[in-house]
Order: sequence, then structure tokens, then C-alpha cells
Amino acid sequence: MNTNVYLLWFVQERGQRPDIELLIGVYATESDARAAKVRLCDKPGFVDYTAGFQIEAYELGQDH
Repeated sequence: MNTNVYLLWFVQERGQRPDIELLIGVYATESDARAAKVRLCDKPGFVDYTAGFQIEAYELGQDH
């Protein structure tokens, strides 16, 4: 049984202004998280900074 979930984050470092950190979603598979990234890459707010997407695996039932 897969005990991981995959978080899709969008992070944009903005120098002197506060960084943008958005949790986009939590997905059952890494493939699902990648598909969400593809859906968002050409949307306003994301299209100019596609390098800001990050996918992180988290094991369920563990302290992080």
C-alpha cells in the first residue's frame, strides 16, 4: 500500500517583497501532481514563473 501523498507547491521568491508560497493541492500519486502542474503552467500568475512549482512526497501517519 502506498502511504505517500504528493503536495504541489508554488513558491516565488520576490527579493525585498514577501515571497509567495501557495499550496496548490494534495494528490494520491506523483503523476496526479504533475498533471495539475501542467494544467496550471499557462495560467495567469503562474505562466511567468513556471520554475516555482515544487512537488514533495509526504508519508502519511508521520510527523513532519
